Amino acid sequence: MNLNNFTIKSQEAVQQAVQLVQKNNQQVIEPVHLLKAVIMTGESVTNFLFQKLGVNIQNLNMVLDRQIESYPKVSGGEPYLSSESNAVLQKAIDYSGKMGDQYVSLEHIILALFTVKSTASQILKDAGVTENELKKAIEELPTHGKVGYVSANHNAVEDYVAFAVSTIDCRLDGMKIAVDCANGASYETAFKALNKLGANVEAIHNTPDGVNINHMCGSTHMESLQAYVTSIGADIGIAFDGDADRMLAVDENGKLIDGDQIMAACAKFMRDNGTLKQNTLVATVMSNLGLFMAGEKIGINIPRTKVGDRYVLEEMLAKGYNIGGEQSGHIIFLDHNTTGDGLVSALQFLSVLKKTGMKASEAASIVTVMPQVLRNAVVKLENKNSYMENEEIAAACKALEDEFAGEGRVLIRPSGTEPLVRVMIEGKDEEYITKKAEELAELIEKILG
Repeated sequence: MNLNNFTIKSQEAVQQAVQLVQKNNQQVIEPVHLLKAVIMTGESVTNFLFQKLGVNIQNLNMVLDRQIESYPKVSGGEPYLSSESNAVLQKAIDYSGKMGDQYVSLEHIILALFTVKSTASQILKDAGVTENELKKAIEELPTHGKVGYVSANHNAVEDYVAFAVSTIDCRLDGMKIAVDCANGASYETAFKALNKLGANVEAIHNTPDGVNINHMCGSTHMESLQAYVTSIGADIGIAFDGDADRMLAVDENGKLIDGDQIMAACAKFMRDNGTLKQNTLVATVMSNLGLFMAGEKIGINIPRTKVGDRYVLEEMLAKGYNIGGEQSGHIIFLDHNTTGDGLVSALQFLSVLKKTGMKASEAASIVTVMPQVLRNAVVKLENKNSYMENEEIAAACKALEDEFAGEGRVLIRPSGTEPLVRVMIEGKDEEYITKKAEELAELIEKILG
């Protein structure tokens, strides 16, 4: 079939259907292959449509995968369209003409997949799709000017740098700072901001080429920055992740400074200077036990939220707090921004060092990081949220908590996307807590797996 009048995305979907057939050692391209391919190719379009229709796309994909798996396997032979698939594509061409569109788009193919009788159309009907609702959802797809317009802001970098610099009230003259830009968003802004504040800046991984972002660099791979800091004699190293919404640091000795230590140092400085609202720093349940022990020692409240910066922000907005974040270095300074900003976070920490005269290692020592061990327990999907309802598992967790007596911690939580229960244990003896984490994960797998 001639696909010249199909949009690029529609052509990609047909090609994706061919690849699905080949991958599964099949030969006939059925409408089910086309539907699966359309979903894979046009994620934003299909998500919009199926969300409007109340269809669970994850469940739909599972049904399609099972159906594709059931088709017969063959060896050799070129893939070809079944008569139903030919009818679907012809119907899509007809729909584009009737709707006054020049090209056949993904939504035309979806509508044709529904109206041409086949296994694919039945799957859509079983998912609750009706023809009238589907047509209405397609009509509501944003097109042309409704999608939006592109405009260029040629001063964006300078505007952002000016904003970031404005969040601190001191200069950084005399500080030698190594920066790892992760070949990402901070490659230009970090150097400019720090240089504007008078620091002696040495940058690495600041030559993005579109594919090297985060590759063995940045806050997810700290080794090169740790070595670089000591090799050039820097006072501190700052590492951003690719999109620069978070940062970690390296002290003058090349030792990692994590988000918990950065938050604690900043919160204490804010408390000492009367700017820490309600004497509170918000963290998550995955923050290191050492952070909470430090909070008790210096007299700062540290409530714990679920994992995720959205939950940290919700707690801050609800209770009127102004600093919170995660061990990963995703820190929210609500006086300046409502989201994590790696450069702003770095500047807050650097200003603490400058104003107090402390070395980075001294500031980070506020938190004694406890060994932390993570293990995964593979369980049945239906059981992953019911682990604490089991008396044996609950008793094992309580026994460990009692044994640690405040100098250790047990945290178990379900994975958000996989049939796993994650076991995290903290304590002073890494070898011992590793053994206990493995034992607890094995117990959970035995009971719930």
